[in-house]
Amino acid sequence: MPVATTRAIAIDAPDPVALARFYAGIVGGEINDDGNGWVELDAPAGTRLAFQEAPGLVPPEWPSADKSQQLHLDFTVADLDEGEREVLRLGATPLDTDDNGRRFRVYRDPAGHPFCLCVD
Repeated sequence: MPVATTRAIAIDAPDPVALARFYAGIVGGEINDDGNGWVELDAPAGTRLAFQEAPGLVPPEWPSADKSQQLHLDFTVADLDEGEREVLRLGATPLDTDDNGRRFRVYRDPAGHPFCLCVD
C-alpha cells in the first residue's frame, strides 16, 4: 500500500510565473499564483507542476556528469516536428537537434531546465 500520492513536481525558477506560462503553453491548464514565489499549474490531465522562486538559479548542463540535470520532464507529442515548432515558439532552446531517428528530442526551458518531447 502506498504511503502517499504525488501532489506536484516542483521546479526552481528565477521567474515562476513566466515558467508556469511556458509549461501551460505545452500542456494547457490553469495557473495559480500565491503571490509569495510559489506558482502552480493545474494541467487538465496529469500531475500538477509547481514553480518556486529561485533568483540565483544556476541551470543544469545537459549532458554533464559535473552539473547533472537532477530531473527532467518528458512530454508525449503526436509529431516531433510539430511539437518542436510549438515549444520553440514558446521560448524553448534545442539542446539535441540530431535525433538520429530516436523517438525523443531534448530542449531547455526558459529557466534552463532540460525537458524532452517524445513520441510513442
